[in-house]
Amino acid sequence: MGFCRTRRNQAGRIQSLNYGQVTSLALDPIEKKPLYHFHPGSAILSLGSFGCNMACCFCQNYTISQGGAEEVRGQLSPEQLVELAQETTMKHGSIGVAFTYNEPLLSYEYLLDVAPRLQQAGQKVVLVTNGQIEAEPLQALLPYVDAMNIDLKTFAAETYERLGGSLAAAKRTIEMAVHVGVHVEVTTLVVPGISDDSAEFREEVDWLAEIRADIPLHLSRYFPRYHYDEPATSLEKLYEFQDIAQEKLTYVHLGNVR
Repeated sequence: MGFCRTRRNQAGRIQSLNYGQVTSLALDPIEKKPLYHFHPGSAILSLGSFGCNMACCFCQNYTISQGGAEEVRGQLSPEQLVELAQETTMKHGSIGVAFTYNEPLLSYEYLLDVAPRLQQAGQKVVLVTNGQIEAEPLQALLPYVDAMNIDLKTFAAETYERLGGSLAAAKRTIEMAVHVGVHVEVTTLVVPGISDDSAEFREEVDWLAEIRADIPLHLSRYFPRYHYDEPATSLEKLYEFQDIAQEKLTYVHLGNVR
């Protein structure tokens, strides 16, 4: 079994273990993704599976992202999910489906099957992702994605590697999605000792502004979780980062501050 717990080698072939597997299902405000500038005030059917392709010691959602098949509560075929999404639209006004809670790109085969069907049914497709994917598979998926919230965990390549990811991959995903017209918002969890360096953050803001100054940036407050017990991010640090970001970016939002 692979590091992400969603693939295994079966007689020399890589097999997906999480196709259509559901650990979490809820109707959420779109702002919870967070997406503040994509159909604000609407609700969206939100679905999660299991597994992650990074290993953040401070993971704020580790009970789902770091779990395995034992967390599965049910299974939805692409056809069943489309039917459920349409029912949720009729009953509750949902605008579509958000693939969230764990890393949705680990359900790549499922996404390729279900996302076109959802769009054909008039449903919006949203991904909440760490952006760790190669260019070719991302290019194949983007035509069927309406909006993304992409984590930019730090702007230090070495720190990204320690977390099991790649800064270059996250940046490439943001750039490609914006380029093809997907609505993109970015989230940075401000973690003491990991992503709270002001100089590095200025580099992040400068880079985002070069792409588009109106990319919404969410600065989220860290709280001790999982294997990391540093105190919660100070409000002073969040406000400092907000001031830095607002020098270059049009939309800057703080999260987890209440």
